[in-house]
Amino acid sequence: MIKKALKYTAGALLALVALFVVVKSVGDANYFADYDATLAANPVVREVSEVRDTKELFGVERPREYRRTDLTIEARPGDAVPIILTQPLAFEGKLPTIVFLHGSGQRKEFVESICTPFNKAGFAMLSYDQWNCGERKIKEGTLKKASAWYTRGWKAVNDARRIADYLATRDDVDMDRLYLVGASYGAMTGTHVLARDKRFQAGVLVVGGGDFKVMLDAPLIRDNVPGALLATLKPVARWLGGPFDPVRSAPDTAPTPVLMQNGSADILVSPEAGEALYAAMAEPKEIVWYDVDHPGLRDGDGPEIVRMLDDGLTWLQAKAGMPAPAPNAVASEAETATPSE
Repeated sequence: MIKKALKYTAGALLALVALFVVVKSVGDANYFADYDATLAANPVVREVSEVRDTKELFGVERPREYRRTDLTIEARPGDAVPIILTQPLAFEGKLPTIVFLHGSGQRKEFVESICTPFNKAGFAMLSYDQWNCGERKIKEGTLKKASAWYTRGWKAVNDARRIADYLATRDDVDMDRLYLVGASYGAMTGTHVLARDKRFQAGVLVVGGGDFKVMLDAPLIRDNVPGALLATLKPVARWLGGPFDPVRSAPDTAPTPVLMQNGSADILVSPEAGEALYAAMAEPKEIVWYDVDHPGLRDGDGPEIVRMLDDGLTWLQAKAGMPAPAPNAVASEAETATPSE
């Protein structure tokens, strides 16, 4: 009797595993499918204000000066996406506009730490809370929290595209000069967006990488996860997160120009992961290396991280046909070399 019960239990478990594999395979094949440009965005403006103060960015004090609009749009029926839109304090007509995709541990408000130079240069800049971040943070439900790791990727990509749909309805946005900047997780997300939505005319990917097999060998992970456990987790993580690996979409970024900015001392998104994403990406593309760790991990990197952002602004100004501030060249010949050269 016990043997028969064990046999039935084992059979049921195998059936559940098989069902999970099938469901996962179907989900992976349709990972980015939940995007519908015909849906109404239903924007709701919650607050408009002016910001004039200073704020610290990675240890560097920077002035802030911009017009701030707090609003929401619907990415899907009943799924409101909170957005912060920043613009120059005074402007006329349509502005070139940047959608900023924040990192894994950040929220939309981070854009307010970096937007002022972009706004003063004549860009509008916005960011949104990705799924399970900021106002969309999941506060209860173990299963929902666990599934958020898988769903956040496709939602972040499709939310960016729905924001582009909304921006196209505004009379103060120049859709012929729509750009994307993504940082860390946002750079991974941004790769998928640039591959799928050609309304974005260029993209800057900051400290982004690809190839999960390579990314899981990052020094920060390798040094903090026991070897046996890491060896077990690696194939599981690659299988679960496979559809979000940006190297899958990287060949489809063409013809959109992409600038990658990576840290030669990055222990979280290693130089090898940056090189893997760059190698998979289609032309036109550029990569610039900076002597920094992952932003926030190493004291003293602040001025160089700020320079990365300023260089990205200069690059986007050139793409937008705008005069660039001098002198702030994107990179010297030495900086564009790979870390191993």
